[in-house]
Amino acid sequence: MPDQPPAPSKRADAVRNRQRIMDAARAAFAATGPETSMAEVARRSGVSPATLYRNFESRNELLEALLVDEVDEVCAAAATAEGDGPAERLTTWLRRFFQYVTTKRPVVIALVEHTDTDNPVFDTRGRMLTAGQPLLTAAHDAHEIEPGLDLGQILDMVVAIAKIPGTPEYRQPILDAALAGLHRRDAS
Repeated sequence: MPDQPPAPSKRADAVRNRQRIMDAARAAFAATGPETSMAEVARRSGVSPATLYRNFESRNELLEALLVDEVDEVCAAAATAEGDGPAERLTTWLRRFFQYVTTKRPVVIALVEHTDTDNPVFDTRGRMLTAGQPLLTAAHDAHEIEPGLDLGQILDMVVAIAKIPGTPEYRQPILDAALAGLHRRDAS
């Protein structure tokens, strides 16, 4: 007899469990850093270790899923960035990118320890450039952003600010000043 597909309620339950695991893993890595164990993720998510390993065969697989999920969210945010004009939409997205950079560090550090950096999961830069380029092009076309910097340079600036030692409250005004500096100033 051919295998029957799982009942819809079981699939919905599996989707919920996977999301609980992902949410718990994100929180665990943010709280305890790259040394977070699978046992800690299972405990925080409220699922059994068997359920955790059914969804993610290894810690490395979980880390890859976390990184891909976050990159997907940032790239999708480029298409829905809000603002009164192209420059504001670009700035909104760059703030989301900044948030991604500051929160992904524990996951990337843990992932790099056990993964070849040639792994396609690390091709985040190319995806970010593709997602953000239409925002920068629109801002340039509207003459709202100073010319001279390409998106790669702007992303590098945001990453550099995210790496400045200190609290988020310390880094925030630095980011604000840098993003304000991108806006075109009309000659008086």
